[in-house]
Amino acid sequence: MCKGLAVLPATYFERVKELKARIRSFLKRQDWSRPCLSYKGGKPRPTLEECLQWKQSFEKLLSSKHGLYAFRAFLTSEFSEENIAFYLACEDFKKTKLVARLPSKAERIYNEFIGTEAPREVNIDHETQEITKANLLHPTTSCFDMAQYRIYILMEKDCYPRFLRSSVYRDLVNQPTLNKQRLMCQKKA
Repeated sequence: MCKGLAVLPATYFERVKELKARIRSFLKRQDWSRPCLSYKGGKPRPTLEECLQWKQSFEKLLSSKHGLYAFRAFLTSEFSEENIAFYLACEDFKKTKLVARLPSKAERIYNEFIGTEAPREVNIDHETQEITKANLLHPTTSCFDMAQYRIYILMEKDCYPRFLRSSVYRDLVNQPTLNKQRLMCQKKA
């Protein structure tokens, strides 16, 4: 093993193996070329119209279950899935109803995404990191707002445009048989 790789922690290699396995699993399970067929559980695949709406705004992409799924798969393929995972963890945290659960949930999110040696560390500036750490002294549902906003902007300005240019998105909207398949699905319905 080269010297550079030898200094990386063992958890790094475990994470890489895990991500490779998840990507392989995702690619095997998905057949985006047949939109009228169902996912497991009978849920319909995204329509062309839905896919085109994702291009209108980042918010529309995130508000669509299929869009969020495709975007998360794209981020996983680029080894930056921690951004959307952090964003969604913050959204879930905001919905916490029991105040007694806030400290433990906040600490778990901080340790996983923001803290020193965090296994899924997100890319935020030092000032935001310190403010978030200070917010944990008296956690409220808004203690991650600044960090979440920074990650949202990062994804909107960097990851989202790359997603729209990606083969994943292009394949969804530019399939030559998509219109024929959609018409067949509509006739069957």
